[in-house]
Amino acid sequence: MLDPKMFEDFTQRVSGLIANSPAADIEKNVRSMMGSFFSKLDLVTREEFDTQAKVLARTRQLVDQLSARLDEIEAQEKTPK
Repeated sequence: MLDPKMFEDFTQRVSGLIANSPAADIEKNVRSMMGSFFSKLDLVTREEFDTQAKVLARTRQLVDQLSARLDEIEAQEKTPK
C-alpha cells in the first residue's frame, strides 16, 4: 500500500523545485495529476479498513457460533430416541 508520508515527501520535493523555477503552475498540475491518479485507485482510509476488519471478525465469530450450534442440532437428530 502507498505510504502517505512518501506522497507528502514527494509533494514537498516538487514544491521545492517549483519555488526555484519560473513555472509556478507546475505544482498545481502535478497535484492535480497525482490527485487524479490516487482517486482512480481503490484506496480506503486506515480508519475505514480497521472498522471493516472489526466487522469481519465479529461476523466470523457469529458464523462459527452458528456452525457449532447447527452441528449440535444435527448430532441430536441423528441420535436414536
